[in-house]
Amino acid sequence: MQLKEYVKFIDNKAYLRIKVTPRQQKTEFFQIMEDGTLKIRLKAIPEKWKANLELIRYLWEQLNIPKAKIEIISGAGDEVKMVRIMVG
Repeated sequence: MQLKEYVKFIDNKAYLRIKVTPRQQKTEFFQIMEDGTLKIRLKAIPEKWKANLELIRYLWEQLNIPKAKIEIISGAGDEVKMVRIMVG
């Protein structure tokens, strides 16, 4: 399963609802839920923004988009996050 397949840009923006599971063996896209939420496993622990930074790094690598264009706009302290990705 490739993350790129589930990211659609409209007017140079994409909004992703992501549920993260920290403290996993590796960071990977796991599944898409019925409501469209992406489930991503993270190796990082959920403290001092480590898991959030791991998520941003993972999205940057998988989507080949600069880190500065990826922003967690809600849910930074929660399992479910809303992420905005800007291109162009």
